[in-house]
Amino acid sequence: MHSLEVVVSDTMKAVRFHGFGGPEVLRYETAARPEPTAGEVLVRVRAAGLNPPDLYLREGYRMLPPEWQPPVRFPAIPGTDISGVVEAVAEDIVGFSVGDEVYSMVRFPGGLAGDSSAYAEYVSVPASELAPKPASIDHVQAAGAPMSLLTAWQFLVDPGHDEPNPLQPDRHVPVPLENRTVLVNGAAGGVGHLAVQVAKWRGARVIAVASGRHEALLRELGADEFIDYTQTAPETVVRGADLVIDTVGGPKAGRFLRTLKRGGALFPIFPLGFSGAEEAAKLGVTVSTTQVRSSGAQLDDVGRLLDDGTLRVVIDSTYPLSQARQAHERAARGHVQGKIVLTVE
Repeated sequence: MHSLEVVVSDTMKAVRFHGFGGPEVLRYETAARPEPTAGEVLVRVRAAGLNPPDLYLREGYRMLPPEWQPPVRFPAIPGTDISGVVEAVAEDIVGFSVGDEVYSMVRFPGGLAGDSSAYAEYVSVPASELAPKPASIDHVQAAGAPMSLLTAWQFLVDPGHDEPNPLQPDRHVPVPLENRTVLVNGAAGGVGHLAVQVAKWRGARVIAVASGRHEALLRELGADEFIDYTQTAPETVVRGADLVIDTVGGPKAGRFLRTLKRGGALFPIFPLGFSGAEEAAKLGVTVSTTQVRSSGAQLDDVGRLLDDGTLRVVIDSTYPLSQARQAHERAARGHVQGKIVLTVE
């Protein structure tokens, strides 16, 4: 009898880009398969979630000031969010074994320059950023969760770390939510639909702002009130809110200052371009933001809420990994309901 030898390939399929540009720069091609080094786990990816930083990276972080633009080495593999199965572990790893189902936000923000590499058949993940996949949800939903859910959690519940805040001199401090009124702008998007659920779970009265076609979903997810921003500007009708979490952010975030009571807070997820600091001080409103960071421990905690159905990841659409370009084109069209996810066969 001939002995059977299993040949493990040192290559894999991945989505890479060799220069900045639109979705057309994404190429599905053969790349070197990573090897886990000390402290790392090799994961066979079953699904990878799309997030705005994937698009920013592909475009070369054009919206950042030049001094903030990370140097990107080409070819680069975008993506941070994965769900999959442990394929191999480094010798020093305890707590994860081959065959375990896991999920992660890989190397963020440390991997901003394309070192997270999630759009691939395999990715090597620091064990500290890995958590068991919630058993009751599939890989697509699990891959849709990490960045969006960690953002909502770190803004609303617990930052989970003591790293300096790169976006402001002070540490970001969440505010009490029980019996408070929380307005979520961009409530149907990736962070927004999870922020609605987290705020509701913490006992808040939630006002969701999105376009009209998302109303039924957002009420199902727990929104107490709904404002269709295509019909009504929320800043003209809301007064006395305790917190606004603006998942859109940017230069227009200041319009929400007037919706808040004195002592209230505005949390812009994307703070660049915000110019309302003076007005906020006059109104007695705290404006605070932070940078989401990878955390296996927090994914383990929130995984229990995904597992028991307290929180739900809504999937807008799925694409095979080979169609990452089409997935980015879908993201660019906007009005995404929940998450876009790439599937890896």
